[in-house]
Amino acid sequence: MSDLRIVKSSLHDEAVSRIREMIIEGDLVPGTKIPERQLCETFGISRTPLREALKVLASEGLVVLLPNRGAQVARLTRKDIQDMFGVMGALEGLAGELACQKITDAEIAEVRALHYEMLAHYARRELQPYFTMNQAIHEAIIRAADNPILSTMYSSLAGRIRRARYMANMSDERWAAAVAEHEEILDALVRRDGAALGRILRDHLLHKFKVVVSTDLADQEAPLEQAAAN
Repeated sequence: MSDLRIVKSSLHDEAVSRIREMIIEGDLVPGTKIPERQLCETFGISRTPLREALKVLASEGLVVLLPNRGAQVARLTRKDIQDMFGVMGALEGLAGELACQKITDAEIAEVRALHYEMLAHYARRELQPYFTMNQAIHEAIIRAADNPILSTMYSSLAGRIRRARYMANMSDERWAAAVAEHEEILDALVRRDGAALGRILRDHLLHKFKVVVSTDLADQEAPLEQAAAN
């Protein structure tokens, strides 16, 4: 087993990153208590940086802090997912419009390179690397929008959106459709067609949302109102 101990110079950021990934990928289960002592031993850190990391994750909605009882992994309900995807769709749509006004040729080349790397992972059916490249493309568009407030809001939701995505079962048909949508995203970006890119990105998030809520979630609230998804 590889050494998971965290170097002291990056205790806080590394603890946040690693615990976030454990939550997103399901190693820490929703509704269960965070095993603080075990994580401290695994990472080779004290309780102080760990608890500071948990505060950051609580601000992202991934962790719930329990007074005098530690912390637990937050649950995601259908209502949570509906609200998150609605806001994220609006943010990405705006980012697409702004990016087309400001993006440089070098930034477009970066997105194109990420796109073709994503296609290679798709061809080999490598889901995890595919998701990594997919996320990198969306983050590159957010950066190209050059709007710090938008970026901050996006970052605050990104972890929870990723967690919801991991909960979903993506069929081969939906995966192929997502790749086709990314072809449209790249085409609109290259043409710097902000209106088209904004629409495509909003539709892309809506399709992801429908995949996620079609999954049998462990924690469900009242049935989702169909009108809210339109």
